[in-house]
Amino acid sequence: MTIAVEALSIPGAYLVTPHLYRDARGWFYESWRENACAAIGIKPPLVQDNLSCSKANVVRGLHYQARDAQGQMVTIVAGRVHDVIVDLRRGSPTFGKHEAIVLDEATPRQIYMPPGVAHGFIVLSERAILHYKCSRYYNPETERGLRWNDPGLGISWPMADPILSPRDAAYPQLSDISADDLPQF
Repeated sequence: MTIAVEALSIPGAYLVTPHLYRDARGWFYESWRENACAAIGIKPPLVQDNLSCSKANVVRGLHYQARDAQGQMVTIVAGRVHDVIVDLRRGSPTFGKHEAIVLDEATPRQIYMPPGVAHGFIVLSERAILHYKCSRYYNPETERGLRWNDPGLGISWPMADPILSPRDAAYPQLSDISADDLPQF
C-alpha cells in the first residue's frame, strides 16, 4: 500500500491518502493494509465494518462512545462530504478542538480518528456513502453525541439548516456533558 499520511492537529488522528491507480478502465486503490497502517500508528485490530448512505444536506453526528470508545478509519465511497472530528478525550491537549476536511470520491482520502474522538459529517453531493472500519464493536448502551452546531466548538459548517435525525437534533452541547460521559485520553 502506497500512502501519504498527514498527522492532524488532534493527537492520533491522521488524514490518509492512498495511491490511486488509474487507467482506461477506471481506478483502484488499497483502502486498508494492516502493516502499512500499523507503521504510522494506526493500531489494529479493526473488528467491525459499517456503511452509511445519506442524501444531500443530511448531517450525521456528532457521535462517540462514552466507554468502549472506537477508533475509526472513515473512507468516502461515493459522493462528497464535509467531515468533522472533535477531540472529546478528557486530559487531551486538544480537548474540544476539531478538524474539518472535505472528502470526495474523486480524490479518495481517509480519516483515522483514535478512540474518544467524535465524528460527524454533512453531505454536499446528491448522496454520499461512507465506509467505517472500527476498532471495537458498536455498543448502543454507550453511544453518545453532542450538538452538531455547538457554538463552543466553533465548527464552520457549510450549511445552516441541514436535515437531522431527532436524536442528533437533541444532543447536548459539550459544556452540558458530564465528565463521566466523556472518554479519557
